[in-house]
Amino acid sequence: MRYDLSSAITLEMIHERYYRSSDMIEGLRQKRFEKLRTNIYKDSTEGSVFVANKIATLIREKENLGEPCVLGLSGGSSPLAVYEELVRMHKEEDLNFSEVIVFNVSEFFPIYDDERHSNGKLLRKHLIDKINIKPENFITPDSSVNRSNVYEYCHKYEELIDKNDGLDLVLLSVGLVGNIAYNEPGSQISTLTRLMLLDHESRRDLRRFYSSFSEVPDSAITIGLSTINNASEVVLLAWGENKSAVIKEVVQGKTDDNVPASFLQLHKNATAVIDLGAAEQLTRISQPWLVGPCEWTNKLIRRAIVWLCAETGKPILKLTNKDYNQHGLDELLSLYGSAYDVNIRIFNDLQHTITGWPGGKPDADDTNRPERALPYPKRVLVFSPHPDDDVISMGGTLQRLVDQKHDVHVAYQTSGNIAVGDEEVIRTVSLIQHLNEALNNNDKKLEDKCEETLKFLTVDKRTGDLDTADVLFVKGQIRKEEARTACRYIGIKSENVHFLELPFYETGRIQKDNLSDRDIVKIIALLQEIKPHQIYLAGDLADPHGTHKVCLDAALAAIYELRKEDWLKDCRIWMYRGAWAEWEIDHIEMAVPISPEELRKKRNSILKHQSQMEAAPFLGNDERLFWQRSEERNKATAGLYRDLGLASYEAIEAFVECRLKEFDLG
Repeated sequence: MRYDLSSAITLEMIHERYYRSSDMIEGLRQKRFEKLRTNIYKDSTEGSVFVANKIATLIREKENLGEPCVLGLSGGSSPLAVYEELVRMHKEEDLNFSEVIVFNVSEFFPIYDDERHSNGKLLRKHLIDKINIKPENFITPDSSVNRSNVYEYCHKYEELIDKNDGLDLVLLSVGLVGNIAYNEPGSQISTLTRLMLLDHESRRDLRRFYSSFSEVPDSAITIGLSTINNASEVVLLAWGENKSAVIKEVVQGKTDDNVPASFLQLHKNATAVIDLGAAEQLTRISQPWLVGPCEWTNKLIRRAIVWLCAETGKPILKLTNKDYNQHGLDELLSLYGSAYDVNIRIFNDLQHTITGWPGGKPDADDTNRPERALPYPKRVLVFSPHPDDDVISMGGTLQRLVDQKHDVHVAYQTSGNIAVGDEEVIRTVSLIQHLNEALNNNDKKLEDKCEETLKFLTVDKRTGDLDTADVLFVKGQIRKEEARTACRYIGIKSENVHFLELPFYETGRIQKDNLSDRDIVKIIALLQEIKPHQIYLAGDLADPHGTHKVCLDAALAAIYELRKEDWLKDCRIWMYRGAWAEWEIDHIEMAVPISPEELRKKRNSILKHQSQMEAAPFLGNDERLFWQRSEERNKATAGLYRDLGLASYEAIEAFVECRLKEFDLG
């Protein structure tokens, strides 16, 4: 089965010529705003293979010279596919690591011997323990480093790097605040290996790996910017659109100690290796008309006009030939004759995305509507990664589909149990305990189970401890009942609420398993049972926890397996975003207006998920509650449509159609 289909989604949005030029002059023109050499790949897999081959080539060159290859490697999730490819090359292509020396570029402090999150342990798990490197050649801070000797240790660490004639190659990933190897904002280019206090934003970014914020380390031992700058070569990795803003600063901004990774612009041999998601804010991707001739698709024209409206402060129909000429869009005038012709085309294009009938309007001309009129009513299946993403992301649309008499099903792909705070369990179990007493049932087995659970949570559980199976069960049931309550409020039939509990998620830990056939077969069975005319998927690749992407891959893998089914040929697939971002307006293909009353009902449906309010462990880096994020995002989308000169709505939920041909499904 194919588990990586979500990586193909971006390809239809960005033409390959904008990130992989076949002509040197064209390539120079495209990169004119970039101050750091940058290679863009269609996905992280392709980029990781490139980096692994670069490292393998260096190892072999050094081996032929009879010299050790000295690498500085980082932890985190970004380099994992690189390490996986290096392990494969070791096993299948005899890549020899016997003369390789690896320095861990950063380690959280204090350092523990147990199973707490550690870059050294991650490197051992994914690379060191799987290759033939000499044990003494993996150099990483360990638990012998403490407060009393940390400064002396850092000095010796730096000396050891110098003793090996410096680092031949350093592999880094960039943090959301532009930090590299935990050189946090404010770090100077002259810094050496040292103990570094972690920036608050960096700790918030790390929060997703820990059960509570109190567990997140507040400092790390890190090699310095001078150490990195003295390396023969540096490779910087960034995957995903949540890194796109910082990559724009690193690659196109000025060197600034508030963005430490920007100092790589000064390195003689540094390269940023990024995927299309991380590249989306670079000028050659976001505004390619500013760097040269374009392949003018409808989406790119729409993006250009929306950008021009923002630059001029005008709605679409007020743009003039002068506006086009002054902002580098005269090519459109040559193609279409005048500003008026382009304006009308894009205005109508955007107008046709707006519909109050997301399931299609029966007995209506659907020529210019996003969704077809027939069949009516439709069987609709909404996939929700967590038990609240449906109402957060498309609660207004969900309500309309129900009100317009479609047969609406919701499938919750994961239990979301680790996102429930212990206090919720204590309250729920205490309620069960008191009900057992009050109703005179006095079920001894139930009473013992309640006592055991409460003792674990209130007495025995320590920071970092995994929940027991009973606690995870209760947390999962809390999420289920909240989801059922929200669906009941919207009007979805109880038999149409499905809990898939995909196995990849049910580890009881923050770290999840890889997607497998066990996950896919559950989705296939549900699809075969419902045979929907409409499917809604979470296309939110900006989810900082990664679960949305895995759930999207799982659903697409199931659809791929069913690609020959007749019912699928009559099915349309729509993607919504989650709590972290909205679709760019040039990609929106269905915009569903939400009235003030509908927005209030959407808020109420989100509030049914009480465990995900202030006490939710995984609110991410955004301190707003989910209903606040959702409302503000929906209002902002409506405001953008209004500013472009279209109708003024209270809020808008947006969708992009996921076409089967994008995945070679026929």
